[in-house]
Amino acid sequence: MPHNVAYFLAEQAAQHPHAAAVRAPVGREADGAIRYAERSFSQLDAEASATAHYFLARGIQRGTRVLLMVKPGLDLICVVFALFRMGAVPIVIDPGMGLKRFLRCVRHSQPEAVIGIPAAIWVARIFRTSFRGVSVKLSVGSGFEQTIARYNALGHFSVVDSAEDELAAVLFTSGSTGPAKGVCYAHGMFVAQVEAIRAQYGIAPGEVDLPMLPVFALFNPALGMCTVVPEMNPSRPATVDPEKIVRAIQQNSVTNSFGSPALWTKIARYCEAHAVTLPSVRRILMAGAPVPPALMQQMKAIIPNGEIHTPYGATEALPVSSIASTEVLSETAVRTALGEGTCVGKPLPGVDVRIIEPVDRPIATFAEIVELPVGAIGEILVRGPSVTRSYDQRPDADADAKIADGVGHWHRMGDLGWIGEAGRLWFCGRKIEHVQTAEGPLYTDCCEAIFNAHPQVFRSALIDVGGGRPAMVIEPEAGVFPAGGAARAEFIEGLREIAQQHAMTSTIDAFFFEKSLPVDVRHNAKIHRLSLAKKFAGA
Repeated sequence: MPHNVAYFLAEQAAQHPHAAAVRAPVGREADGAIRYAERSFSQLDAEASATAHYFLARGIQRGTRVLLMVKPGLDLICVVFALFRMGAVPIVIDPGMGLKRFLRCVRHSQPEAVIGIPAAIWVARIFRTSFRGVSVKLSVGSGFEQTIARYNALGHFSVVDSAEDELAAVLFTSGSTGPAKGVCYAHGMFVAQVEAIRAQYGIAPGEVDLPMLPVFALFNPALGMCTVVPEMNPSRPATVDPEKIVRAIQQNSVTNSFGSPALWTKIARYCEAHAVTLPSVRRILMAGAPVPPALMQQMKAIIPNGEIHTPYGATEALPVSSIASTEVLSETAVRTALGEGTCVGKPLPGVDVRIIEPVDRPIATFAEIVELPVGAIGEILVRGPSVTRSYDQRPDADADAKIADGVGHWHRMGDLGWIGEAGRLWFCGRKIEHVQTAEGPLYTDCCEAIFNAHPQVFRSALIDVGGGRPAMVIEPEAGVFPAGGAARAEFIEGLREIAQQHAMTSTIDAFFFEKSLPVDVRHNAKIHRLSLAKKFAGA
């Protein structure tokens, strides 16, 4: 089997040359319909070949580290597959993390080339100390398509026969609970991800995907799916206009979509308010944060012919496990409501999961771990063909998160959870965010599910306000934020009544309110509990 995902695009171009590969919005018709620019698989493959010839002529070669600063759309997909085709190494950093953090990531990743929109090229010039070592700057602007067209005459650019463990890309984590880190992806891992996703979800060529996380669009040409680029700001996904997403799904008969629960909550509320259903959708993948069972229930009526799946994983290991909403609503949701955590399903074939006694230090070898029995909450370890082996030039991070066992590499997810008798994995929260009280540990996902059941609570966050004293920060539903002391006291009294109904939350008696909880830049769904803990420390 070839170990370069660019082979898959060439394969789709040969088997389905005229099928649509990408549709990107370019405006609106008079009646409000979205106007698209479209490429077939054969056109996309030809453009990727021409783009590879152009990059080679400008000095990019196999192994060149290339920072991508290109907006989601036709150009991004074409550029990425051109780089894969020639064996260059794309570096992807979240643009929404803020300029200071972004430049820190750039300095660490040491790119040799930058490919980006004109504004990105100016950033590289203005902050040249952060871009030291960059010898090639290529603009993806208004004339990019014409530039590439001049290289069409050179014909097919052969896909390099990459080694399975050859570096394919560096993808940065979101940095939601610590500094963002570059994750090294080998070509074999990308191929393993494509095959795992195809097999797990039964994805077939000819399907239409609307990915609300740009990196997921990069799998689609390999899966034979048409990518419909959504009208949204990838740096601020929660600001998405749900009408635009719904219209795109309806207009393109979208069968598949990926997005965080924060995005789908917004879309679901729009659909309910306007009595809209989406019958073309076969599956929705929700990830980035635990998915509330109530949202799954709400979506059932909106996608009458579809199923919701919640894959569990991280930038360093994806996918680890997966569960469908049918299983959640019929079996596990009631246990989540009781504070047992969120069930994230059984590990995918070929993926091993272990629960170990949590330790706050590096673990050099597998012989040092203490494995916990079924039902015990501990730290989650994973191993499998799509589990990354290292961070980019970060031996300290490797020591903290990777464990060698003589055969392969285990990754410490940084999460706490447990495995049930049926072999299903349950997520209890981030390890760094649990609260160690005098009575024992409290876990974010377990406690928050109990308070989220309050009809006026949109979401909540467990924090430590100092010395192991637990508290809850509440984001009320829209329109019910307590305006005065009496309203606040009444709200808190209701929360305390809920807390006393469960042994796990009975010691929580401090409550704070925020109009909007701080969340991560990638999914706008992971709550920044540590920043909340600093804000309310000592209160």
